[in-house]
Amino acid sequence: MSASFKGARREALGIMSAAAVGGLAAGRPSRARAAVASSASGARSKLVVVMLRGAVDGLSVVVPHADPEYRRHRAEILIPAPGATDGALPLDDFFGLHPALAAMMPWWQDGRLAFVQASGSHDSSRSHFDAQDHMETGTPGRRSTPEGWMNRLVGVMGADAAGNPVRGVNLGTAMPRILTGAAQVAALPLSSSERASPTSSAAQARALEQLFANDAVTGPSWAALRQTRQAMLDANTPESTSKGMDGGIAPGAVPLAGLAQEAARLGRLLRREPSMRAGFLSVGGWDTHNAQGGVRGELANRLRGLANGLDALARSLDDQLDDTVIVVMSEFGRTVRQNGTRGTDHGHGNVMWLLGGPVMGGRVAGRWPGLDSAALYEGRDLAVTTDFRQVIAQVLERHLKLDDRALATVMPDGVGPSEPGGRADLIRG
Repeated sequence: MSASFKGARREALGIMSAAAVGGLAAGRPSRARAAVASSASGARSKLVVVMLRGAVDGLSVVVPHADPEYRRHRAEILIPAPGATDGALPLDDFFGLHPALAAMMPWWQDGRLAFVQASGSHDSSRSHFDAQDHMETGTPGRRSTPEGWMNRLVGVMGADAAGNPVRGVNLGTAMPRILTGAAQVAALPLSSSERASPTSSAAQARALEQLFANDAVTGPSWAALRQTRQAMLDANTPESTSKGMDGGIAPGAVPLAGLAQEAARLGRLLRREPSMRAGFLSVGGWDTHNAQGGVRGELANRLRGLANGLDALARSLDDQLDDTVIVVMSEFGRTVRQNGTRGTDHGHGNVMWLLGGPVMGGRVAGRWPGLDSAALYEGRDLAVTTDFRQVIAQVLERHLKLDDRALATVMPDGVGPSEPGGRADLIRG
């Protein structure tokens, strides 16, 4: 169920502004704010999830430059080691960050950015649709789950002190699987006007939903109409024209060209509205089967835009970042070996990002399984050593202060297997 902010409330919250984020402080973020994160109360703490739809190449995001197999398998698209010309930005002795992600380095150096390599779902699916469904419902291998895990999270939070039940917000009016469910969730329309139609308004769509949903004859037709229309819109977004990108796998994605502006609007809303505790946005264009590139090229261009967007989001939160964790995830990784068209195909293990004051940052967590043939999943992909639910569960427990009963509601199938070395402390508290 969704709700839209309108009229005076929009103006009061300042979310109608389409101004750029140029007025935000530049340079290295202050570390002083991070020190107070461990004392954040559960009532003030917030979560933002960023979904990279299309399966970003985690081996190009956090580069295992010290693994000799990486260089052997990626002769044309590799990212050179730190110190080399156009080399990766140094994270530690083993890993480096893609140079296009330079905007994230101040957060890393400030101890508020961490990565979990070789993370993801243990389910073997390489279908974008199934894998995204698994990560958004929190129930890998089971597509019958009726609601998304963030909707369940909003539900267990309950109403705020003033009785407002709306605790979550989606950036965009197309409600994603992760926020679908019984709990009320707000929709923040994109400032770059989303295509208008009788169902583009969240209020109008909700009214039509209530009219048709319980009708045995028209209900299924109405649902099919909405799905078809959304697929048609997705297929015509700027995201879908990227090389190798199928627009249908990125429903509701925020266009990369406006990501910094839109992400900053979401951050300002979360900062100014105490009742809002959970936010979501998605970015498409990561299905790089062809001409992926290395230091330069299609992937590098998109990573640069992503970094600017995440940086704008973090800065717009201002002091609220002390009590916010931003989780970045993608449905699965990509093959270790480059393919014949200098791209990568659907893989398995990937990298998750955590950004915010409560994050124990400045390190790459998780057990690295290696890229030699014996270590590869099904002989071709990075193995998963940290279940994505383990990462999310730690955010839910330590940051949002969920008890065991609430955690079981949000993650009804558990938090996945815990392998030796695969679970690390990621969140203060």
